[in-house]
Amino acid sequence: MLTLCIDTAYKYLTCALIKDDKVISSYSEACFKRQSEEVFHALENVFTSAEVNRREIDSICISSGPGSYTGVRIAMTIAKVIGQILPCEVYTVSTLRLYAGNRKNCLSLMDARAGRAYVAIFDEGKTVLADTILPVEEISAEDHNVIGDGSLLGKEDDYGDIARSFLAVKPYWHKVEEIAYLVPDYLKESESYLK
Repeated sequence: MLTLCIDTAYKYLTCALIKDDKVISSYSEACFKRQSEEVFHALENVFTSAEVNRREIDSICISSGPGSYTGVRIAMTIAKVIGQILPCEVYTVSTLRLYAGNRKNCLSLMDARAGRAYVAIFDEGKTVLADTILPVEEISAEDHNVIGDGSLLGKEDDYGDIARSFLAVKPYWHKVEEIAYLVPDYLKESESYLK
């Protein structure tokens, strides 16, 4: 089984190939707001490095948000096109879950601007606090390992190994049954945002 994984939702562009539950090739670079310019180079890089033909893909997994409005749509558009052209399955995973991986007691955090942040808490993959958007002043890093935009809470920014995180969170991938209805998860309309 060969799976192409793509994350363009936020500050990094990450592409990875997973074969038989092993990352065989990956590319990850910080390129916020430049993912659309770099994504095809990154894809070429992972396929060439793994010496794999693109048509061998059995499935594709993308981060579905939250994140940058345009960023989330880049990977989603690629997944929709590949899912229509090749006979492959399409999966999604929350960007916050992806960044958390299977870390213990992990607060996953991304800047949502205007004093807000996308936040979720996971403990070894289990959801403690589902993806939401909160004012930064309401978020406490006490007793949590912070991944993502730690600088919002006076800590270091750390995004971990996003390519390997795709594999770590594989049990939480959601299969897309109807690719035409695949939409990003922006959280902008969530009840917590409207409070």
